[in-house]
Amino acid sequence: MYFVYLMKSVSQETILKKIFVGGLPQDATEASVTEIFSEYGKVRSIKLVSDVFSGRCRGFGFIEMEGHEARAAIEALDGRMHSNAPLKVRFEDTTKNKGRGRRR
Repeated sequence: MYFVYLMKSVSQETILKKIFVGGLPQDATEASVTEIFSEYGKVRSIKLVSDVFSGRCRGFGFIEMEGHEARAAIEALDGRMHSNAPLKVRFEDTTKNKGRGRRR
């Protein structure tokens, strides 16, 4: 009986996928990017990378959505023109080396 309860609780958890979004204009805001992606599902979190000094968007960011919604957004938005530039929308690649290596 305990095993059945455990299986139900694990299956009800939502698995979020992190999406990389590139090609954003400098005047992009979290609200404007959320509006684009909300057509394909609920945006759970968003983080746009901004310049330290000016505070403007550096042209890319990360979004978290549920798996099937993330796949739909990637298929629909990758390569789509937005503010005269194509968007680059992909799953975040966690296999690549995160740093440049050892500092010398």
